[in-house]
Amino acid sequence: MISLEQPLIFEQGQEGRCGVDLQDVPVHKQRLSGLHREGAIGLPGLSEPQVVRHYTRLSQKNYGIDSVFYPLGSCTMKHNPRLNEKLARLTGLSDLHPLQPTSTVQGALELIDQLAGWLKALTGMSAVAMSPAAGAHGEFCGMAAIKSALAARGEHRTKVLVPESAHGTNPATAAALGFAIEVIPAGVDGRVDLTALTAKLDSSVAAIMLTNPNTCGLFERDIKTIADAVHKVGAYFYCDGANFNAIVGLVRPADLGIDAMHINLHKTFSTPHGGGGPGSGPVVFAASLAPFMPLPMVAHTAQGFRLIEREDDTSHQKPFGRLKAFHGQMGMFIRALAYILSHGADGLWQASGDAVLNANYVLASLRDVMSAPFPGTCMHEALFDDRFLKDTGVTTLDIAKALIDRGYHPMTMYFPLVVHGAFLIEPTESETRQTLDGFIATLRELATKAKQGEVDFFHQSPRLTPRRRIDETRAARQPVLRWKSTRA
Repeated sequence: MISLEQPLIFEQGQEGRCGVDLQDVPVHKQRLSGLHREGAIGLPGLSEPQVVRHYTRLSQKNYGIDSVFYPLGSCTMKHNPRLNEKLARLTGLSDLHPLQPTSTVQGALELIDQLAGWLKALTGMSAVAMSPAAGAHGEFCGMAAIKSALAARGEHRTKVLVPESAHGTNPATAAALGFAIEVIPAGVDGRVDLTALTAKLDSSVAAIMLTNPNTCGLFERDIKTIADAVHKVGAYFYCDGANFNAIVGLVRPADLGIDAMHINLHKTFSTPHGGGGPGSGPVVFAASLAPFMPLPMVAHTAQGFRLIEREDDTSHQKPFGRLKAFHGQMGMFIRALAYILSHGADGLWQASGDAVLNANYVLASLRDVMSAPFPGTCMHEALFDDRFLKDTGVTTLDIAKALIDRGYHPMTMYFPLVVHGAFLIEPTESETRQTLDGFIATLRELATKAKQGEVDFFHQSPRLTPRRRIDETRAARQPVLRWKSTRA
């Protein structure tokens, strides 16, 4: 279907046009202390077909994983099985209210407890806080527990070490909790520089926040050595688990020496995030930090399941407080548990392996025409830099714009920052070889065009979108957030 340009819904409106017949509103006594509306409220007059067509066309402009391959790196935009959605919409789960008495939600509490059990089994950890609402929220949770544990030891440590290959939320989280940030550079292999790390380890260090696999798509092979060195100076090891999708069922983080790690349920166990949600970021803890995890907690007693919501209800816990008004993202819990149970332990192991296989297939298929910054294989995402574009007049952004005309959403660009002009591609385990072959062929074609000097082709892309290239700097600095009529 041809995607036609269409005016804004306000521009289509005409006075007196309406899709329904409304009765005249009776006049009531003014109850707003003399505040009177002086003009129309600005709603457009539209027929029902106009409204339906407008919002249908808007929905067709969405680019989503249900429509096409989504190669965005570092975000795990994987297929969301429809079984998950069916279960999340079951009556009794979809209409839960967070203020219901616990006696009426025993099944929901059992579901949360069962999911928590799986997360502990998959990570080898002793405890899990289920309430954090997203990855960064989980980071804050884990680091707040570490800060509380240090305070309980009577120690005031001021520094957090953050490798430059970590996610950007890591230093932001540590700074929000009052820590000073010490950046650890990467070595030539894209992994933590052990010499630089050990030089910064002393009694002032509270923790290291390390992403593994890191944002270069590489497994930190010295992670056990790093954990031992951090623990030797009395600090804690926080791991950013946003890339857990690459190692589920292959390795248990606890066995690597990790003390706390958040898990993005919406990345690892389906339900791709986007548009502001939904998200869910439970945090798993080693035994040393378990007493400090936040409220609420689900407890399994002889009388059934109950929620521990007050600090005085805990005898052996020292929770640092509460992060969220209620108990977590219930819809995400249902979807994640459905994904885990439908796959089983062997299926989760295979999903991780297939994600790594797909990424390495992309890396191997493009390495001869694009430039990879690091030697060897990758984990779940393939990383390229812009060296292959040197002296062509074509940039990473130009390649991304040309991809749009080929029907592909661009991969993550210019991230991670440690690689110049980065292309970060995450194909995920749910993509077929045929899909990947099509994407690879397109990138090979574009790389060849760039090297052949077809600069104008790239600078004029995209050609087929309703909007071409916008002034992104001006849009960020001078956003127009409210539509104003231009009619006289």
